[in-house]
Amino acid sequence: MTGATISRVTAWEALDSRGRPTVGCVVSLANGAHGRALAPSGASTGSHEARELRDGDERYDGFGVRRAVANVEAVLRDAVMGLDARDTAAVDAALERMDADPLLGGVGANAVLAISLAAALAGADAARMPLWRLLGGNRPRLPMPMVNIISGGAHAGRALDVQDILAVPVGATTFTQALEWVSRVRAGTAEVLRERGHATALVADEGGLAAALPDNEAALAAVVDGIHRAGLAPGADVSLAVDIAANQLWDGEAYHLELEGERLDERAWLRRLLSWCDAYPVVSLEDVLAEDEWHGWAAATSLLGTDCQIVGDDLFATNAARLERGFQTSVANAVLVKPNQAGTFSRARRVLELAQRQGYATVVSARSGDTEDHWLSDLAVGLDAGQIKVGSTMRSERTTKWNRLLEIEASAGGAACLAPWPWADDHPLR
Repeated sequence: MTGATISRVTAWEALDSRGRPTVGCVVSLANGAHGRALAPSGASTGSHEARELRDGDERYDGFGVRRAVANVEAVLRDAVMGLDARDTAAVDAALERMDADPLLGGVGANAVLAISLAAALAGADAARMPLWRLLGGNRPRLPMPMVNIISGGAHAGRALDVQDILAVPVGATTFTQALEWVSRVRAGTAEVLRERGHATALVADEGGLAAALPDNEAALAAVVDGIHRAGLAPGADVSLAVDIAANQLWDGEAYHLELEGERLDERAWLRRLLSWCDAYPVVSLEDVLAEDEWHGWAAATSLLGTDCQIVGDDLFATNAARLERGFQTSVANAVLVKPNQAGTFSRARRVLELAQRQGYATVVSARSGDTEDHWLSDLAVGLDAGQIKVGSTMRSERTTKWNRLLEIEASAGGAACLAPWPWADDHPLR
């Protein structure tokens, strides 16, 4: 055995940012190094992502994870004991072999991911360097932040039909500047909403503003006005991204916009999205159609993807096979990477690197039920993801990730830079 071999694995039932249980884990190594991680959990989840194991009893309205914790202790721990934590691929392969379900629903993807992440962090601790440096070397490129300003959908009690309106500081030149700009935009948007008679005291799951607006387009207009209020130029300094989460709108035949009282077929729905892109500085659209509407996705990419980032989230589910299908059918031009959709650190890394090799943009993302962990920031920097999406500039499970990126930028000094917006005219992806 070497000093970096796994000597102990402990797990417990912890709480995420929504107050729901999740799996916490510490992986300890023979040399005294260790890693600690808590698995995040989503609210807007697709059917193709890795499957959490929940208890389904009276505790926590069925969301307890005692069975998943028990699986760490009875099944998964023995699979990784004695393995070198620095070899994340070997650790994760051993975990994946313990479940015949590729989506890990038998032992619980939440249990598997907690060990996988804790082991990766323990490996970095053994190497006496931060995870980002272990993954990517000494010249960090900070990801462009996509920051939640107004929320709807599953994140805000359906205050809007679409899930989130985000600000993207495309004109910023440092991460520090980028974050300060979007913080001003959020404050400016809150002022605009208050002046229009909307309450802004309560925030949504990811820290965004949750206002009962008359329609979805009003949210786009409010954020543009918030950019102006912040003293910034829409489109030049700060642009918009829209997370549509179309699975929540699709009823099997049409896309249902409850605020507008409309049911739009695919063609009419895509025309609506095109009109938003024409009227507002929208540079990114996520999950524009339902997750299995592959033919429609190809049409949407052709229609909208020339000047706009088209992101697959539920569509790709951080799954290499689904992403390969996207390449083959010219679907989307960017992929959201969520480690808990994949189930292990290694699977998420493979998807990210596969996308980059094919010229797709990559966006590392947190979940609506997240934790105080900040390993996601290290992953985004170390693997040069280019973009990161963790919520708004409020709620500590969000700010811990922004603060980690600010720390990385400061620690790297002049070696750090901000990744440019990948769809800028002079970017290699164009």
